[in-house]
Amino acid sequence: MSVPAPAPASAAPPGQPKKAAAAAWIGSALEYYDFFIYGSAAALIFPEVFFDESDPATATLLSLATFGVAYAARPVGALFLGHFGDRLGRKKIMVFTLMLMGLSTFLIGCLPTRDQVGTLAPVLLVLCRVLQGISAAGEQASANSMTLEHAPPGRRGFFTSFTLSGTQGGQLLATLVFIPIAALPEEHLLAWGWRVPFWLSVAVAVVGWVIRRKLDETPAFEQQAATEGVAKLPLAILLREHWADVLRVVAGALIASVSTIFTVWALAYATGDSVGMSRSGMLWVGALANVVALAAIPLWATLSDRIGRRPVYLVGAAGSAVTMFLYLWAISTGSYPLTMLLGIVAFGVVYSAANGVWPAFYGEMFTTQVRLSGMAIGTQIGFAVAGFAVTFAAQIAGPGGDDWFSVALFTAALCVPPVIAALSARETHRVPTQLLGERTPAETASPAAVTV
Repeated sequence: MSVPAPAPASAAPPGQPKKAAAAAWIGSALEYYDFFIYGSAAALIFPEVFFDESDPATATLLSLATFGVAYAARPVGALFLGHFGDRLGRKKIMVFTLMLMGLSTFLIGCLPTRDQVGTLAPVLLVLCRVLQGISAAGEQASANSMTLEHAPPGRRGFFTSFTLSGTQGGQLLATLVFIPIAALPEEHLLAWGWRVPFWLSVAVAVVGWVIRRKLDETPAFEQQAATEGVAKLPLAILLREHWADVLRVVAGALIASVSTIFTVWALAYATGDSVGMSRSGMLWVGALANVVALAAIPLWATLSDRIGRRPVYLVGAAGSAVTMFLYLWAISTGSYPLTMLLGIVAFGVVYSAANGVWPAFYGEMFTTQVRLSGMAIGTQIGFAVAGFAVTFAAQIAGPGGDDWFSVALFTAALCVPPVIAALSARETHRVPTQLLGERTPAETASPAAVTV
């Protein structure tokens, strides 16, 4: 006797898709505000506060390395948080990651400086940065899984893009906070001013907790738990049945190198001695680029719901390889208007094509049973490389830190694996949510059979 099929996993209660998208946007914005203020501080402040001022080049290199430390911690956090996210649900991980990020960021604002406690200061800084990395490892994967599994048919790209719009909003907020901080007199900036954005993370954590604790668990996860049950070891299933897709996500996640080079290395290069642009001016470049990205990301994602994930993602990945040359060249000229224009085009428009599509593109590669683990582990391994791309760029740029062409070439090379990953991936934008990750239906069904 046949058993009636369960209701589609995408049949969320009315209003839940929008609520999930809003929670993902606001929570990610608040979480990545914490994460990105560290990037600004690592480029502008920490070389003088936590490292040896007598060797500015080495101090900057070490400071940028601490930025990458969090990315090294992210794969470890992904293993832990991915496992529990696929066993306990998306909501619990979303709340936990927000609390951990808020606490670790607040503690950074309380740390003693190198002048006060010597080498203990950078050690404590690295420990807090590791906690930030563990938190970030589960944030995007849980938020992406939440929005994808709540999204209505045919609009998964649009709804999942709110997670990345949120990260851009967080980066924008972090930049706007640092603009008046960077304008403080040097003595006030180094004495107490840099601490203020980190202390604000207390408010960040409280607001995020209020928003996320009211969100329902996804219908897809609840259906999985009620029928087949959750996996005892999601990682074992992931590596046995989805190893190729995990490798694709790892390769695709290298596209984040564009963001870290733009946000951190280019900022340090532009404000360094070789170019000498103002801190506030360059922070405004990042701010306006992020404003444009806030509009561009959902537009690119909506386009991917119509024509597919692959073509839109490829535009962003291949285009970013080209526009990074133009942006760093503009900085080298010292022309602020040219830098502003090309910064907006490179980061606000072109990079947003890949950035807005990957939450749906990667998430659709996996079944509900291992989706959070697959996204978390795959992205965080790739992001670990992207995080240290800043450190490698600082070395590639030479003793004077001004070899921008080599840095652009290095960034373009990191865009090649994402292009290959996208070309080898299946197109999934028309596959029903309950069939995602299932090899036979996704690969053999006719287009008419999988329309949504």
